[in-house]
Amino acid sequence: MVNCHIQTVEIIMKLGYKKIVVKVGSNVITKENGLPDESRIKHLVNQLADIKKQGIEVILVSSGAVASGRSLIKVSEKQDAVTTRQLLAAIGQVKLINTYSSFFATHAIQCAQVLVTKEDFRDRAHYLNMKNCLQILLQNEVIPVVNENDVVSVTELMFTDNDELAGLIASMLNADALIILSNVNGIYNGDPKLEGSAVIEEINGSVANLASFIQTGKSQFGRGGMITKSTMAQKVAKLGITVHIANGTKDDVLTSLLNNELVHTRFVPEKSKSGKKKWIAHSETAATGVVKLNDGAKTVLTSGKATSLLPVGIIEIQTDFLKGDIIKIIDEQHNLIGLGIAEYGSDKARERIGQKKQKALVHYDYFYSAI
Repeated sequence: MVNCHIQTVEIIMKLGYKKIVVKVGSNVITKENGLPDESRIKHLVNQLADIKKQGIEVILVSSGAVASGRSLIKVSEKQDAVTTRQLLAAIGQVKLINTYSSFFATHAIQCAQVLVTKEDFRDRAHYLNMKNCLQILLQNEVIPVVNENDVVSVTELMFTDNDELAGLIASMLNADALIILSNVNGIYNGDPKLEGSAVIEEINGSVANLASFIQTGKSQFGRGGMITKSTMAQKVAKLGITVHIANGTKDDVLTSLLNNELVHTRFVPEKSKSGKKKWIAHSETAATGVVKLNDGAKTVLTSGKATSLLPVGIIEIQTDFLKGDIIKIIDEQHNLIGLGIAEYGSDKARERIGQKKQKALVHYDYFYSAI
């Protein structure tokens, strides 16, 4: 085991991983009966502690509050799904963080609970407050244990799942890698249940037909499926962060992965983007305005060159916005081209539609291409 740890350090340093975000799904730390699997949690904590002791910053995004609540209280079947989830999460969150805290304490490591909602990321000020909170924890050698606050997160306030949250945290903290632990070995090139299907070990760039490989089913106790994982992974890799999807139910999964000894899926990162672009990339739900471009402007804007959005390529301003708002930029077929921060409001933008030699509506530095 000692040799294994030494190898891990060498590999981590070789890869240059100084900061990693590890996301643990409900399907990894929950038994078949829906109750928490404490032996699995302990095994993961032991690995995280070993990694941290090598000087690597670790942020844990963990599901499992509802499962923990289920182990403590019996809920009436008459209660609706939303209030049941709130009840189980409120009770379970205490047990979950205490479980992590007690296991980390055996390694003389402190952890902290950070509960968030989508609202915490919608404006730049809240976003930076959250970032500062996580950074001060890391600076003080504390492992943040992040989870969505299911007590208040309902319907439109919810993240798609904790994969989305983990991608946002990895982008926010400029992590070197995001490791998503699920109950499958990675993304397959066919139905995992069929003979001949194999794990796609490396995905480079945007793969348009990736969804056609992926089964639409999801885990028994989690909200997200492999399609949401792959979509989020591609977005995060595009921002310059390596993403790994691996089977968290396997023993020594993190050690094996960091030693490059594990069959799993790795999303190859593109060139790292600025902190502002990383925030914009995850801000689609906060967008107010919608701007439609012609095909020529779309081609220029998505060419990969440093190009700003000029009024000459705009066809229509579909919804109003103010200066500084996040706006969606769509093509003639209503497909999302990207997101950006408006340099001026929709009134001025309407006046300048189709005109040459006008100030850019979105500067390149504040534009994120979704293509």
